[in-house]
Amino acid sequence: MVSLFDLAYPIDDTVEIDGITYKIDMSFDNILRLYDMLNDKELDDITQVVTGLEMLLGVCFICDYETQYEIFERIFKEYIAVGEEDSQPLDIDGNPMPMVQTGKNKKTYDLKQDAEYIYASFMSDYQIDLFEQQGKMHWYKFNALLGGLTDDSKFMRVIEIRTMDLPKGKGTEKERERIKELKRHYALKGDDIYDEFEDDTM
Repeated sequence: MVSLFDLAYPIDDTVEIDGITYKIDMSFDNILRLYDMLNDKELDDITQVVTGLEMLLGVCFICDYETQYEIFERIFKEYIAVGEEDSQPLDIDGNPMPMVQTGKNKKTYDLKQDAEYIYASFMSDYQIDLFEQQGKMHWYKFNALLGGLTDDSKFMRVIEIRTMDLPKGKGTEKERERIKELKRHYALKGDDIYDEFEDDTM
């Protein structure tokens, strides 16, 4: 398999299984839906694997679950999660949503929750309408463009707010409260933003 974004070669989205070559649907919106499905706690492992293979390859395999799991795991690790940090959970029992980590091991963005900011940033930086790119833009291209957004883009400004330190010292009270309010406004669901303020002393 060609490594992620080797510009000397075309992207190869095919996988060979038992002598048959299958085309993998690597459009960014399909992969995002795949992550949504894997994060659905109401679905059992068997349903996730079978559904995942159908989403990626468009076929249902008539074989035992262990074999289907091996096929799905191979595709996920070699094509979808390639380039992910080793410290991030990548199996279907964890939370495989790509994320940036802070020093406190908190994620600073979520592709689902921050969809509006990402959409606006692609429009402002690249003049790309992501809705028009559904079914077209490759997952690798989406990630490359996401990582290349300018510091002035809405998405990157939101990340900056989430990760910025609160100013300390006399005379910084107003600025501290302003940043705290921004952090509360842009906090991700499930994050206890107040934990960040507990040990904060001027």
